[in-house]
Order: sequence, then C-alpha cells, then structure tokens
Amino acid sequence: MIGAAYLAHSGYEAPLEEELARLGVGVTAWRGPLALSPDPPRRAAWALDVWDAPREIPAPSIKLAADGLRAIQRNWSLVPGLHHRRAALIEARLPPVKAAALVFPEPAPASHLGGWCMLEAETILASPTKSSPFPGGAPRFVEDREGPPSRAYLKLWEALTRLGRHPAPGEACLDLGASPGGWTWALARLGARVTAVDKAPLDPRVAAMPGVDWRQESAFALPPEPVDWLFSDVICYPARLLRLVERWLPAARSIVCTVKFQGGTDHEAAAAFAAIPGAVLFHGAHNKHELTFARLAPIQG
Repeated sequence: MIGAAYLAHSGYEAPLEEELARLGVGVTAWRGPLALSPDPPRRAAWALDVWDAPREIPAPSIKLAADGLRAIQRNWSLVPGLHHRRAALIEARLPPVKAAALVFPEPAPASHLGGWCMLEAETILASPTKSSPFPGGAPRFVEDREGPPSRAYLKLWEALTRLGRHPAPGEACLDLGASPGGWTWALARLGARVTAVDKAPLDPRVAAMPGVDWRQESAFALPPEPVDWLFSDVICYPARLLRLVERWLPAARSIVCTVKFQGGTDHEAAAAFAAIPGAVLFHGAHNKHELTFARLAPIQG
C-alpha cells in the first residue's frame, strides 16, 4: 500500500530521502524521481510535489490505462520513470495539459491537476490530488533575456508565485547581498522601492532603474529597520543566515531568503528555519543546493 509519493528535483533525491527519514517517513522504493512511502503524506521541503492520494490502476493495455485515468478526472501530468514508450502512448490518449509559460506576476493556475507514473509494466500509480499545480512541480516563465543581469530572478519569481504574494507598488524592499542585482531588478519591475545592500556595485542598468537605491554596506552589519519586505540571496552558511533572519523578524513585515548549503545538507539548520512561526520552507525548481525560506505578513482583512 502506497500512502504518499514525493517528487524530487533531479539531482536532489538524497536530501529528500534524508529529510523524509528525519520526519520518520519510510521510503520503500523509487520510481524515477518519485520516492514511494507507505506512510501518510507529510510536508517535505525538498519535495517539488507531494502526491497525497496515490492509488494503483491496472494497465493491461494502453487504452484501458488511459480510460482508467479519465474515469477519475480530466487533467493529468506524467512523471517519467519506467517504461517510457508505454507511458508516452498512454499520455497521448489523455487530454493535453496546457502548461503555458507564466508571465510574471501572473498567478499560479487554479485548475485541478493530478499526477501519474508507471509503477510496473501493467500498473499505473496515480494521485488525483497533489501539492503543486504545476506539471512536475516546476513552473515555467516567459523569461526576460535582456533586462536582468543574471538568471537569479527566476528563483525569486518562482518563490513569489508559489507564495501567492509579491510586493505592491511603493512598498519598501531591502535586498541584502544584491549584486549584481537580479532580485533588485525583479522587485523594481513590480514598482517597489528597493534598497540594494552589497559591498559590490549593482549592474549599471539596474542601478539606474526608478526606485532603486544602492548602499555599499555588509548585509550582516546593517542594523534592522522597519521595512515591508526583506529579501536575501546572500551566500553564507545557514547558521549565520538564521541569526540574521532572527534579528530582522521584529522589523520586517515579510521575509524571503535563500538558505544555501555548502557540502552536505544541514537538516538541523533547515529545521530551525521551519520552526520559525509562520515559516514556509521549500525547494523550488530554480533552486540549486538550497531552500527558499519565507515568513509573510498576515493578510489584512
């Protein structure tokens, strides 16, 4: 009996399996990037997607396999793994999933989407519900290949899309460790007022954007000050970033930062971030060996 399936980003299967073990979640097998567990589903930071209602469907033929999926619901996304040719033939019989690239800050799709994979040659594993609305847990964006000085902005776009929130025009943002300015560029494009903090200068095109101010200081020496949003993609050990975040919690209404790991994955540090009240912690499709941490201000109702 499979109680849940956890989708790992390619190359990050080990951190996911380590995290699941720390949570007491057993993994009995892998099917491609999917970790299969007999235990009930749990929130897992290193999972791009969590299948919370998996079931086995007989697939003695291509037609019967597709009919079995369509009998449950319309929209399905395939996670490739075993029996690629057979899976492709089944997928061809299903209604196509329109996964158009998002134009940021376009919201994540609200339509229902399930996930499936080949469990064996004549058996499908399918979950009509899952944690991510994106095929493979990975959003795609219409990229800007001219404005930003690096591709780091995609990581921020994904984080804000997954969180369902972003700075409003005129809100004050502090971007720590900003150079060369990929995140500052993305925030300024939203109309926010951005103070970029780094010892290194910003890309001149970013520095010239309306609402952008550069302060040549250390991100760690800056005393906390009231701000709507605190952002950080600074390179440092997780424990040092945790101390910085804890100092800024009373001052920043919302915080979004990247927790970067050097060498092995520091699961204890990740757990400390997750334990912060209101914390959200996840590994995005545009993250490398790092997690995104967020603590958002309550929505005023």
